[in-house]
Amino acid sequence: MIQLKGLTKRYGTFTAVDAINLDVPHGQLFGFLGPNGAGKTTTLRMIAGILRPTAGTVHINGIDVAKDPTAAKAVLGYIPDRPFIYEKLTGAEFLRFVAGLYGQDGPVIERRMTELLTLFDLLEWRDELVESYSHGMRQKLIISSAFLHKPKVIVVDEPMVGLDPKAARILKDLFREYTKRGHTIMMSTHTLEVAETVCDRVAIIQGGRIRAAGTMDELYESVGAGAKGLEELFLRLTGENAARELVEVLDA
Repeated sequence: MIQLKGLTKRYGTFTAVDAINLDVPHGQLFGFLGPNGAGKTTTLRMIAGILRPTAGTVHINGIDVAKDPTAAKAVLGYIPDRPFIYEKLTGAEFLRFVAGLYGQDGPVIERRMTELLTLFDLLEWRDELVESYSHGMRQKLIISSAFLHKPKVIVVDEPMVGLDPKAARILKDLFREYTKRGHTIMMSTHTLEVAETVCDRVAIIQGGRIRAAGTMDELYESVGAGAKGLEELFLRLTGENAARELVEVLDA
């Protein structure tokens, strides 16, 4: 469903993403992990067609994003890490605007909007301007917009940021149910507990390169002998020694 071949992004002499190869099949919730600056967001933006790769290809549902971006984006939903929304629109107007981008309108979309707004406790805010929304409410509106046209693939960058515990639980359940129906979700997150309990497979990226990929059992078997949970495994793979650095700072 998502296929990356030699995906590379350079900014001058700096390589942000370095020849990534990944395959994410139908019906899978795929976690993308890595420290800050590892290349997660850059990769997701190339998948979503927001950034153009320096080299390599992205295929969504068999469609080359570079060769046919309109067709690729028609089957894709994108949830960015920051909920930028037109503030002078109401919540309902924003959702109708997004639906219109995909050529959808009418009673079906109105019903779908109501279902999503109700799910995230935004129904009573549907006719209020987005400028009056809190950060968490904007995040929930962006999430609703990504599911509005029932895309085959959803790409999510740090989805839990700003969400209250109830909304976070609803979102995790929604992700799981969506993939059970054959759709695909690729999600970057710093919340290791979410990755460990929700994702079918994960990849860990550092310095623009994939360090490991597989199910949790496969990662523990290959590189995590003796590791006490995903946190320790993550630190091993990314070469970070948080405890040693903390001692050095305090003893300096």
